[in-house]
Amino acid sequence: MKLVPLGDKIVLKQLEAEETTKSGIVLPGQAKEKPQEAEVIAVGPGGIIDGKEVTMQVKAGDRVIYSKYAGTDVELDDEKFIIVKQNDILAIVEA
Repeated sequence: MKLVPLGDKIVLKQLEAEETTKSGIVLPGQAKEKPQEAEVIAVGPGGIIDGKEVTMQVKAGDRVIYSKYAGTDVELDDEKFIIVKQNDILAIVEA
């Protein structure tokens, strides 16, 4: 199956949380903070949303930083995704 977002929605796949801190301390499962970095899987078409023209600024494959409590968690074919509005994307991570 494939998720196809509508309007200004974006499907993200969250990147894995760090297992250790920078100082080398190994974190147990509950102590790991949910990362705010994700890969863009699919992007909606944009268009007129709430009377305003919305042009999508990210594309599939981009790595992005998103708001901490944004989006809706979805599980499809045993994979977890997050669906967010474009407004919830804070930055694109460039290599």
